[in-house]
Amino acid sequence: MSDLRKIIIDDQEIEVDGAMTLIQACELAQTEVPRFCYHERLSIAGNCRMCLVEVVGGPPKPAASCAMQVRDLRPGPNGEPPVVKTNSPMVKKAREGVMEFMLINHPLDCPICDQGGECDLQDQAMAYGISDTRFNEGKRAVDDLNLGPLVSTAMTRCISCTRCVRFTSEVAGINQMGQTGRGEDAEITSYLNETLDSNLQGNIIDLCPVGALTSKPYAFTARPWELTKTESIDVMDALGSNIRVDTKGREVKRFVPRNHDGVNEEWISDKTRFVWDGLRRQRLDTPYIRENGKLRKATWAEALKAAAEAMNGKKVAGLVGDLAPVEAAFALKQMIEGQGGNVECRVDGAKLPAGNRSAYVGTTSIEDIDAAKVIYLIGSNPRDEAPVLNARIRKAWINGAEVKLIGEAVDLTYDYELVGPGRASVEKAISSATKTEGAVVIVGQGALTEVDGEAVLGQAMALTTALGGSMLVLHTAAGRVGAMDVNATTDGGIDATLAEAEVVYNLGADEIAMPEGAFVIYQGSHGDNGAHRSDVILPAAAYTEENGLFVNTEGRPQLALRAAFPPGEAKENWAILRALSANLGSALEYDSLAQLRQALVATVPHLAQIDQVVANDWQALPATTLEKAKFKNAVADFYLTNPIARASSLMAELSANAKSRGATKVAAE
Repeated sequence: MSDLRKIIIDDQEIEVDGAMTLIQACELAQTEVPRFCYHERLSIAGNCRMCLVEVVGGPPKPAASCAMQVRDLRPGPNGEPPVVKTNSPMVKKAREGVMEFMLINHPLDCPICDQGGECDLQDQAMAYGISDTRFNEGKRAVDDLNLGPLVSTAMTRCISCTRCVRFTSEVAGINQMGQTGRGEDAEITSYLNETLDSNLQGNIIDLCPVGALTSKPYAFTARPWELTKTESIDVMDALGSNIRVDTKGREVKRFVPRNHDGVNEEWISDKTRFVWDGLRRQRLDTPYIRENGKLRKATWAEALKAAAEAMNGKKVAGLVGDLAPVEAAFALKQMIEGQGGNVECRVDGAKLPAGNRSAYVGTTSIEDIDAAKVIYLIGSNPRDEAPVLNARIRKAWINGAEVKLIGEAVDLTYDYELVGPGRASVEKAISSATKTEGAVVIVGQGALTEVDGEAVLGQAMALTTALGGSMLVLHTAAGRVGAMDVNATTDGGIDATLAEAEVVYNLGADEIAMPEGAFVIYQGSHGDNGAHRSDVILPAAAYTEENGLFVNTEGRPQLALRAAFPPGEAKENWAILRALSANLGSALEYDSLAQLRQALVATVPHLAQIDQVVANDWQALPATTLEKAKFKNAVADFYLTNPIARASSLMAELSANAKSRGATKVAAE
């Protein structure tokens, strides 16, 4: 039940929920209030005092607008709505005083600070501060921290807003950062000088309002005004996090998150944020043909001719890799099936039923998790498979949701009930299930890649029905749902697809072994496993280098936009397939990406609904008998799941650090 109150902010009367804080009410009234410690997704600290406002008729001093609710304000003498002023002389003087205190110990190093040009303190000192100070004492210095290879620290700049402490403890779920000391001795530090053990830690770089926490890999490589900014979509997991790609010239310099309440809020994982150095290493930039057992450089004409000659009259199989956009999967399907071949996107062996969207996507949205009352995780470790989704589950848990895990016992950063490690526990959960409002069942790929994967999916759907809730299939591959939508599948799955194949057209599937004796054509961006076992290599663009459509794990189509150009002679994925189809004598019916998308939408209409979660009709699979095995999680190494990540030296370092942390300590340590 809402508690609506009227309030007058700078002579503008608005009606807001009484539970809102004054700073939120000011935002609704489109009145800017400066802040350092307040953040809408973190708990309220109220310790920077920059958001001071004047409450008319209240105390004779300014009030912190982040820590006072609208319902705490008293009405006027005749019942008039309470009045708040954000630009009165009292407020102006208070803000100038606060800013003066902020800068007492702050170093004068803006020209060499990595945050220069995008620093909240810099901006607010210009807008609300004064040009002089009354303090002439020497400035305090603080030792820097070693938080690991991702976050660079300059703690003398720290203003103790505690955003980093609140994020790591509340959202990331680790308790390694805190504040020690009092007064002049107060400082943010890590417990026993530990490095941070979280795959979400890079978000504290964005949260820090000063230059105390900056990106270590990006440091001193570019200034914000030199960068070209492109809004795009991440493909490191299947969540489809909204990102901004910052490029300088032809090089990607960094990824930062974009706010999207329905998908990633404003967080991204460390793999998403720091994988950009993998985009420039081990790249395929020219076609290759294998002759006498060795790969040699070739022209596009030679490579396409060799591929076409190999495919003509042979049994051809097409594999859709994990990072392929929908357009490429659609074009590959049309080309290969035009040659009488089969196409398969479930390259990890996942038993996802073609044509049943409620079974391979589910019936819930990521945003629904926020309001969940009970969450079942089946064969999944969301902390590694989709860290930002895991933070959502943690938020639901903080708000009272009960989490039950069926599968491997792992640290998920929140408490859960371990129902059991294997398939018998699914049947046990069904037998004890009762109708529960706000129940969500999340099925991981680890539950679906074994022989009885479809039976497990059927049992998960039976559990969903018994709970009266909704289901989400948590994918690990960014391109999987889109490829399933265009039905890039074969009866019998990956084994049937490769069983009699004489030629394999591999569209970026690097995690699967090719059949012995088959002629392999590899189309991809990196010199990974797929390129090593190939007879013709066709170099393609990475996800930042072409416009592409990706459908995330909840079934939401999103557009990734080109931020840079492919290196050397590499081409866009769909264009390579179009050129090859012409060499095969049956050219695909489109000459531009726009025409391809028209054909795509004509075949799969819901892909035109960009950024919308399409409702899926519930089509339950039969709940057949399961095997007696335990579930294994799909992701063994979070940092090395795809060719781009495996090409990144930073991801390799993070993977090694994670392994050493997980190793059993001996007494001498």
